[in-house]
Amino acid sequence: MNDFRVALTFDAEHPSRRQCPPGIAEQILLALHAHEAKATFFVQGRWATAYPDVARAIARAGHVIGNHSHSHAPMPDLSDRGMSVDIEEAESSIRRVTGADPRPWFRCPFGEGADDPRVLAVLAASGYRNIHWDVDASDWEDEQTATNVEKEIVNQALQRRDGVIVLLHSWPAPTLIALPRIIERLRSADARFITIADLGDGS
Repeated sequence: MNDFRVALTFDAEHPSRRQCPPGIAEQILLALHAHEAKATFFVQGRWATAYPDVARAIARAGHVIGNHSHSHAPMPDLSDRGMSVDIEEAESSIRRVTGADPRPWFRCPFGEGADDPRVLAVLAASGYRNIHWDVDASDWEDEQTATNVEKEIVNQALQRRDGVIVLLHSWPAPTLIALPRIIERLRSADARFITIADLGDGS
């Protein structure tokens, strides 16, 4: 079996659901380190300023950092100027806190605007392109379980194969529990974990 590339991506943002005990992001970083897997974190600007130690730890660990907006508002709901300001505020916060340049990687909150020409044009004018995903286990849902997250991510990734982009979040407890098994099972199927930057154009 030929090896194939898997890009694990995490949206680092303020949690909005029940299964979000403190310290999950820090433990996800530890799990990635223990399994020698690099990932990409799309960091919300307001989250970076609220959790600067964790945001800095992401950068120190060598993971790629992208921009996940400042306020986490759906991009199509904003004016062109509103989008530009939000993107710039997030970039400024991320740079100040982590020292990393998130360009050109951007992920639209909720994925909304990923195929909207107006949103994409504003992103391009700010030096970004949106990075969507291929695999999503809805790890943010209140009733989701670690077993389901693991099963859905592994099965979908094996179907999509090379260059697959996986969406996860930095705060759900089921994600933390599932992550080691996701890495182990995909690696046993000859997956190689890379960052968005390693995918070339990241699309």
